[in-house]
Amino acid sequence: MDSTPASTLGLTELSARIAAVEQRIQRACDHAGRRRDEVTLLAVTKIFPAQAILDAYTLGLREFGENYVQEFETKAPQVRALAGARFHLIGHLQSNKSHKAAELFDVIQTVDSGKLARRLAAEGRPLEVMIEVKISDEQTKHGCEPADLPVLVDLIRSDKSLSLTGLMTMPPWSDDPESARSSFQKLRALAAAVGVPGLSMGMSHDLEVAIQEGSTMIRVGTALFGSRKPDA
Repeated sequence: MDSTPASTLGLTELSARIAAVEQRIQRACDHAGRRRDEVTLLAVTKIFPAQAILDAYTLGLREFGENYVQEFETKAPQVRALAGARFHLIGHLQSNKSHKAAELFDVIQTVDSGKLARRLAAEGRPLEVMIEVKISDEQTKHGCEPADLPVLVDLIRSDKSLSLTGLMTMPPWSDDPESARSSFQKLRALAAAVGVPGLSMGMSHDLEVAIQEGSTMIRVGTALFGSRKPDA
């Protein structure tokens, strides 16, 4: 089922996928002694066409994640008017694209430096942000170093146009969901230390572990829309 491209999914199949993900979330919440409303489902629509967003919206989803500013710029005219929909940038953001990102997105989850925070603040638009934290040593991963987190938190909080709502991270990929647990635990501890409530962590394959470790937002693409290209 996961190999079906999103562009060919009908509403019936997408509805079934959403229901299956919801069942996983509910079971994980029950297991962790948490309420379902403590966890937001962010539908990750990168690589997929705007129609995937429109269909998911029709079926009740309201929070959508995109990885690339330029890609979402092509979709925005078709989806920005959807009442109640919010769009999150969850991919790395270069500071020279901060102006366009601030125009397009409601939430920037990948603030990782003071330079980027200042660029976004300079736009003067009320913007919800999260700080991406680099938990692993992988060279391909972006994020603020844990030791630099308190300074970045203070910088963002000092600007009235930016609202800091959480931390996010991307643990090293593994087929074993349990391998991400230590990364999730570290992010939760960091969030508690700086007094930030939100935790954006967990994806299609490890959402149960993330919910057990306190995630307030899981970023789910494959389980909803199907597999992407290997390099996506």
